[in-house]
Amino acid sequence: MTIRVMLVDDQVLLRTGFRMVLAAQPDMEVVAEAGDGVEALQAVRSTAVDVVLMDVRMPKLDGVEATRRICAEQDPPKVLILTTFDLDEYAFSGLKAGASGFMLKDVPPGELLAAIRAVHSGDAVVAPSTTRRLLDRFAPMLPSTTGEPQHKELERLTEREREVMVLVAQGLSNGEIAARLVLSEATVKTHVGRILTKLGLRDRVQVVVLAYETGLVRAGGHG
Repeated sequence: MTIRVMLVDDQVLLRTGFRMVLAAQPDMEVVAEAGDGVEALQAVRSTAVDVVLMDVRMPKLDGVEATRRICAEQDPPKVLILTTFDLDEYAFSGLKAGASGFMLKDVPPGELLAAIRAVHSGDAVVAPSTTRRLLDRFAPMLPSTTGEPQHKELERLTEREREVMVLVAQGLSNGEIAARLVLSEATVKTHVGRILTKLGLRDRVQVVVLAYETGLVRAGGHG
């Protein structure tokens, strides 16, 4: 099955580079391009797209607001935000807006391709080490929480589910969590599924955001 990708960036040269990398893949096809968020929204409404590679800083409509609007569409594509280290807050805003993950713009081609495939399959937080580093850098911007995490929904979780949620938020994969807690990977996957259902979250990215916002995980990645 071919993954239909849309490239959204106001730099034509960058789009060309990404297009060349993607065109060489047997399972990917660039079906649309846009130079700003307004064009991206129009393209999503007129073209069948599976994954959007979204730049953040663009004219007319930035990537965060474009992501929010695209994710509000019926049956929206997955959005993968491309950012740079000095734009931490944009990455976080993008995740809150509904993006399925983010990568650094200078990511090696192999990692970018793996990220597109992961996002398309509905898989985990993209580039967990990057997720941790970025979240740690702007954790001071999050609402301050003291004592127990201030989020009623978290009370619905069992002790084990809470353990799993902390590890997901620290960027661990299902396999790594399974090894840490001495569980099978299938059991971890079940726990993650229950966490998403109980908390009404779409994917693991939202688990990370919620864990930091509620204080379940602190800056530095420790629960």
